[in-house]
Amino acid sequence: MSTDIKSVSFEKELLDGAYNAVNVCLRLKPEERITIITDNRCVEIAAALVHEIEKVGSEYALFVLEDYVQRPIQDMPAFILEDLAKSQVSVYACLTQTGELRTRIQMTDVVNRHSIRHGHMVNITKQIMMEGMRADFLKVDELSERLITKARAAKTIVAKTDAGTHLVAEFSPALNWIKTSGIITTLKWGNLPGGEIFTSPKNVNGVFVVDGVVGDYLCAKFGDLKDNPLTIGIKDSRIIKLECSNKELLNEFTEYTMTDENSNRVGEFAIGTNIAVTHVIGNILQDEKIPGLHMAFGHPYSQHTGADWVSTTHIDCVGRAFDIWFDDEKIMQKGKFLI
Repeated sequence: MSTDIKSVSFEKELLDGAYNAVNVCLRLKPEERITIITDNRCVEIAAALVHEIEKVGSEYALFVLEDYVQRPIQDMPAFILEDLAKSQVSVYACLTQTGELRTRIQMTDVVNRHSIRHGHMVNITKQIMMEGMRADFLKVDELSERLITKARAAKTIVAKTDAGTHLVAEFSPALNWIKTSGIITTLKWGNLPGGEIFTSPKNVNGVFVVDGVVGDYLCAKFGDLKDNPLTIGIKDSRIIKLECSNKELLNEFTEYTMTDENSNRVGEFAIGTNIAVTHVIGNILQDEKIPGLHMAFGHPYSQHTGADWVSTTHIDCVGRAFDIWFDDEKIMQKGKFLI
C-alpha cells in the first residue's frame, strides 16, 4: 500500500527548512511539477516539504521507496525515473544504505539529461532541517560567488590545519569550478542544505588529516572522527597511505577506495560556504558545508567539472579548522573566512 503523505504528522519546527527548500532554494512555481523520492525514515521531512509544495499549488508525485522495493536497492525503479523525467523540479530525501550510490547516479543522470532543478537531501535529518536548512541562502550565495571568482583565478591552493593537514592542490582552466550554494539552477543539481564551491583538481599532493567525517554509508557508521582521525597520504592525486587507530574504519575506507581504478583518485576539491553551519554533527550532508575544505575520492562529476575520467564510487572527507591560501592570498584562518 502506498503511503498517504497527508496523514503523516511532522514537527512544526521542520517548516522553516522546508519553506527554504521549496521557495528559496528550488524556487518552485505553481505551474511546475515536482517529484519527491523519500523513504520511511525521512517521511516526516517529506511531509513537511509537501505541506509547503501544496501552499505553492504545484502538481507533485511522491514515492516512498519501501512502498515499492526492498532496501538496499540495486537499481532505481524505472517508473520512478520515468516520473522524474516529467518534472521540472525534484527532491531526493532518503537515508543512504550500502551499495545504493548506483541508484542515485541513475537518478541524477535523468536530472542532468532533463535539466531538472534537483535538491539532493541524502541523509537528511530533523537536526539538519533545523540547522543548515535554516541558513540565509541568499547570503551563502553571495559569499560563494565572491569565493568562486577568486578560485577560478587561482593556480594553486594550499590548505593546512593544526591537526596535521598540509595539502597543495593545482588547478587547470580546463576544469570548471561549480557553485552549489543552495540556490539551485538547471545548470547543476545541488545538495540541500547547500553551501560549497568545488572542482576536479589537476593535481593534489600532501597529507589530509580527516578529523571531521567521511561520506557515503561510512558516515552513519563511524560519525565524528575527531577522536580517531583518518590520515590520508596523497601523491599525484592518488592515495598512497592510510592510517587510523580505528581499524574497522581503516579497513572499510581502504576497501571502498579500491573498488575501481579511480576510486582512490581525488575527484572533487571543495570549500564549504554555509555560514550557518558551525560544528561537526557526524552527518556528511551538513558537515561538508562547514566553512573549510573537503575532498572526495572517486567520481569527479565529469558532466560539470569537465574531468575526462569517471569512477563508480565517490566518498567525501571533511576536516576541521583550516587555514587556506589561494595562491598568495590567505582566504581563511582557523575555519573563518577572511574575504
